Amino acid sequence: MSNPTYTTRPSETAGDGLAELALNLRWTWKHASDELWSRLDPQLWEHTLNPWLVLQTVSQEKLEQARREPAFAQLMEEVLREKREAHEVVTWFQQAHPESPLKLAAYFSMEYMLAEALPIYSGGLGNVAGDQLKAASDLGVPVVAIGLLYSQGYFRQEFDSAGNQVALYPFNDPGMLPIKPLREPNGEWLRIPISFPGMKMWARAWQVEVGRCMLYLLDANDPANPPTFRGITSELYGGGPETRIRQEIILGIGGWRLLRALGLNPEVLHLNEGHAAFALLERARSWMADHKQPFDVAIAATRAGNIFTTHTAVDAGFDRFAPELVEKYFTLYSEQILGIGIGDLLALGRGEGNTGPFNMAYLAMRGSGAINGVSRLHGQVSRRLFQPLFPRWPQAEVPVGHVTNGVHVATWESVESDAFWDEACGHKRWLGEVDHLEAGLRRVSDLQLWQLRAQTTRDLIEFTRKRLAHQRETQGAPQEEVEEAGRIFDPDILTLGFARRFATYKRPNLLLRDPERLLRILTNRERPVQLIIAGKAHPQDLAGQAMIRQWNDFIRRPEARCHVVFLSDYDKVLTQSLVRGVDLWVNTPRRPWEASGTSGMKVLVNGGLNLSELDGWWAEAYTPEVGWAIGDGREHGDDPAWDATEAEALYTVLEHDVIPTFYDRDEQGVPKRWVAKMRESLARLTPEFSANRTVREYTETHYLPAAAAYCRRAAEGGKQAKALCDWQRRLAQHWNNIRFGDVHIENQGGGYVFHVPVYLDELSPDAIAVELFANPPSEAPDGDPFRVAMTRSQSLAGSVGGYLYTAAVPDDRPAAGYTPRIMPTFSGVNVPLEAGQILWQK
Repeated sequence: MSNPTYTTRPSETAGDGLAELALNLRWTWKHASDELWSRLDPQLWEHTLNPWLVLQTVSQEKLEQARREPAFAQLMEEVLREKREAHEVVTWFQQAHPESPLKLAAYFSMEYMLAEALPIYSGGLGNVAGDQLKAASDLGVPVVAIGLLYSQGYFRQEFDSAGNQVALYPFNDPGMLPIKPLREPNGEWLRIPISFPGMKMWARAWQVEVGRCMLYLLDANDPANPPTFRGITSELYGGGPETRIRQEIILGIGGWRLLRALGLNPEVLHLNEGHAAFALLERARSWMADHKQPFDVAIAATRAGNIFTTHTAVDAGFDRFAPELVEKYFTLYSEQILGIGIGDLLALGRGEGNTGPFNMAYLAMRGSGAINGVSRLHGQVSRRLFQPLFPRWPQAEVPVGHVTNGVHVATWESVESDAFWDEACGHKRWLGEVDHLEAGLRRVSDLQLWQLRAQTTRDLIEFTRKRLAHQRETQGAPQEEVEEAGRIFDPDILTLGFARRFATYKRPNLLLRDPERLLRILTNRERPVQLIIAGKAHPQDLAGQAMIRQWNDFIRRPEARCHVVFLSDYDKVLTQSLVRGVDLWVNTPRRPWEASGTSGMKVLVNGGLNLSELDGWWAEAYTPEVGWAIGDGREHGDDPAWDATEAEALYTVLEHDVIPTFYDRDEQGVPKRWVAKMRESLARLTPEFSANRTVREYTETHYLPAAAAYCRRAAEGGKQAKALCDWQRRLAQHWNNIRFGDVHIENQGGGYVFHVPVYLDELSPDAIAVELFANPPSEAPDGDPFRVAMTRSQSLAGSVGGYLYTAAVPDDRPAAGYTPRIMPTFSGVNVPLEAGQILWQK
């Protein structure tokens, strides 16, 4: 198919620079164009931050008048020139990997947080997807993204007069969003056919420009679809299991078909969570069609280029579907299109014994060549979660690594922080390597650091007053309460931020465990504290909504009213204002249920500090020089007694460490100890927990190896993939017949020499590897296990398929501490991910 052309709208004419700027979401992190939209309609721009809506709303007369103004025209030309020149520069990826096998990586996610003008996100998962896409643009990594366009998105939040959450679902008019329909060369809208039981539907395709990268969205609201289908993509995370499986079919199967329709053939498919795992099946199907090979060869070839990132820290968080529902939607697809039985397809998403519901994470794992969690701790947790798929393997060897999340710094930094970093580190600081940034930050004076915080806090207080006043107006509050909101808070008082999804495992009410003590902390005359709270609870999460109501009840107390606010409708705009202006970010999840967490990362660039549970990213970031922590680094489940212990620790850290550090000032009014922590946090943590580092790490440790592996397996019509399938069949045929003989151990020169007879039936010795294995020592139980390869020394006389394997090991533990084991081996194969057999001698 030829490259598609795009629809034309009234304000999107050839050569219209304003449309070019408005339809590329680069403006979400490059703010030079903000003044253009503000000049056209300052009130609309302030309330929506949507330049395309501004262009669609203002009159043609006003547009022409603006273009005739020399200052406006000059600014527009400058911004256009800077945008176009930025797209022509040689990027980090081009410089670092000029001969790369990676031509394109396809990134699939259920949600993307890119701009408030495009509300297709809920929270952390979308935050990660949006920030990584922006960083890929900065670095020039060839990524195309696939998602869904929701007509209502995730719910909007208000509070009623009693402090209860009210969920609202306003309609998102696609014509007012900064997106474009994809059209065929003949002008016809590009629509992707998808078969559901008894009927075919169409998914419409849209394009979103994100700097250099493209995000393609699909939606079901095509007039040709029956009404029951048009609402499939109305809500993010709404509806029941049938709506959910339909959404995930559109995302996964429809998304890969869209790429094919555009003539795109990515070497790498990256699943951001398991929601899009059906894309693995469709990728295999398209490879089958191209190479005339069966499904097992196709999945063997394509999985080498598939990457699965899991964000889930509890087993209950995985998407599951009843087998009957999968059978309903996939029987024809599996039998007539993939050429496998529905039972074989179900087995890809089920656990040991092929029973239970269909687990999308299991499908993602069985169709991918690499799997990672999103923090070091989450990698450990994920190995535990996925161990049922590898029942005879040690937990440490379950094939899940980690790439710790990071945030797109330019999106979350304030104007003042941007200028500060420009002076300290240069304006191209996030376009390549970041190891040099720390030195620049160490040259900045304490006074400069403190002045940065003072200005950003003033901006936050102004924002809070406006938003709270509007919130109270919406609730119908008396005029005196609305006016009171315009005077609330003091920029010179220590300001805490606490904002996240209200769910029980995040313990958003840990600070409220002793309301009277919290009140004493807030209202201390000498060293007062003010607290800004925000967060939504899922409309079906009654416990989360109860916690919101508990905070609102507390805030109604006259003595608390001027020290705490709960701002409704936690969205990207509110998040940006909070992370730019708070002095301290507080986070209290129940370890280890916060897979990564990115909210605390966003305050780093702005000089904010963190006080958090030792969970997620903070478990690897924390040292006493960069902030504060609670917790003992162990897991305690949902033990109320431990919650009480940690609440006590939280109050104590605030009273004895945080507050004195903030208020102890030198003769210039600078809190020297606080600023010292700011400097260390800025210099050490901001680069390390940036999406720049995350995307470079994904590129070099996952994308490039995956692209090379896929190209090898797919070459010559899948020659290597076919050999791999033959090897797997031979393993399955003979594995149960292989065995160990009697082990002989010699003491020799301060070590042991193991002689291990192995009988392989008719299996080639090249198909297996024999190792000696020992658990980590008791003093370092989380360390790496000891592994040493054994050497095949001779065939055993009189035996068919018998061989002697030998290895020498140190005698720093008893000989009984070593165990011989047999594992599969094949060039380029990830064991145990692609071959989970293992045989232990004892």
